[in-house]
Amino acid sequence: MALMKALRKTTANPGLELCEVEVPSIRSDQVLVKIEIAAICGTDLHIYNWDKWSSDRVKTPRTIGHEFAGRIVKLGEDVRHLKEGMLVTAEGHFTCGQCYYCRTGQGHICDDVKILGVDVDGIFAEYAAIDAKNIWLLPEDRDPAIGAIHDPLGNAVHSAYAHCLTGQNVVITGCGPIGLFCVALARHAGARKVFASDINEYRLDLARRLGADYVVNSRNGDLTSLVHKVTGIGADILLEMSGSKEALADGLGALRKGAAASLLGIFSDSVSMDLDAVIFNQLTLYGINGRRVFDTWYQMEAALESGLDVSPVITHRFSFEEYEKGMALMNAGNCGKVLLIP
Repeated sequence: MALMKALRKTTANPGLELCEVEVPSIRSDQVLVKIEIAAICGTDLHIYNWDKWSSDRVKTPRTIGHEFAGRIVKLGEDVRHLKEGMLVTAEGHFTCGQCYYCRTGQGHICDDVKILGVDVDGIFAEYAAIDAKNIWLLPEDRDPAIGAIHDPLGNAVHSAYAHCLTGQNVVITGCGPIGLFCVALARHAGARKVFASDINEYRLDLARRLGADYVVNSRNGDLTSLVHKVTGIGADILLEMSGSKEALADGLGALRKGAAASLLGIFSDSVSMDLDAVIFNQLTLYGINGRRVFDTWYQMEAALESGLDVSPVITHRFSFEEYEKGMALMNAGNCGKVLLIP
C-alpha cells in the first residue's frame, strides 16, 4: 500500500491537518497526477477558516485544493489521448454531461457539477486522481507555476473577454489575484486607461506593477469622481472582483451610459442596487461563473502565448509543511497568489 502526504479537512472546525493517506486509485477514465506545484485559492481559505459556506458544502474528511501543475504518472485503461510524463493542469469543475446546460455547451453552469477539492478529494497532496476529460496540457517551456494558476486566471479571462477591451476605459474593483489578472489582461488587450480600486495598499502596488494607470484606495479615495474626471464621461467597462457592496456601487457609478459590467465577486450579504440607474443609463450586467469549458482555456492559452505576463501576481511559495504560513498570509491579504510545493 503506497502512502502520500495530503492536506485534509478532517473535522468540522477551522484549520487543516497534514496527513499520511493512501495514494488514490483511479477509474478507467481518470489519470493519476504527481503534483509539482499547488496554489491556494480563496475557496481553500474559506474551507480552512470553516465559514458558513464551507460548513454547509464540504463533507469531512476531504483533501482540499484545486489549482495545480503536475505530471501524469498513470493512465486509466480507457484513456487514449494522454501519455505518462505529460505536464498538465485541469479544469476543476467535473460536469455531468447530461443536463440541459452541458448538452448546450454551457457545462460551466452544469446542474450537477462536482468541484475538485470541495466535493471530491483535491490536489493538496503528492498525488491526485483527475478525470482525463478535464486535463489541460501545459507547454514544457513555460514556468509550471503559471500552469498552477490557470484556474483563477481563467476566471479573469472569462470576465474580461466578455467585452472588447481594446481602446476602452476599464475599471477593476477588487485587486485580489483575479482582479490583478484582469489588470494585466486589460493592459495586454490595449485598454485606453485602466483604473483599479481596493482597500489593501500591498495589492494596489501590485496593480501598478501589472499596468494600472490609476489606483484608488477606497478608504480615502473617490473612484467614481476620478474616473469621470479622467475620461470625461465615465468608463466603458467594469470588472467587479471584490464582492463588496460599496465597491460595486462605486464601480457602477464610474460607468458611462451604455457601458457594461462583469460581476464575478461573491457577495456575502444581499445587495441593494439602483436599478433605475441601470435602466436609464442602459447598462449591461454579466454574471460570470467559473470558466467556459474549454472556450476560456483556449483564450487563456492564446493570451499567454502572445505575451501576457501574470508572473508578478505570484508572490509567495511555501512547502506543504508550511501551509499555516500561507493561510495566515492569505487571511492578512498582504500577498498575491501563494503557492504550496509538495
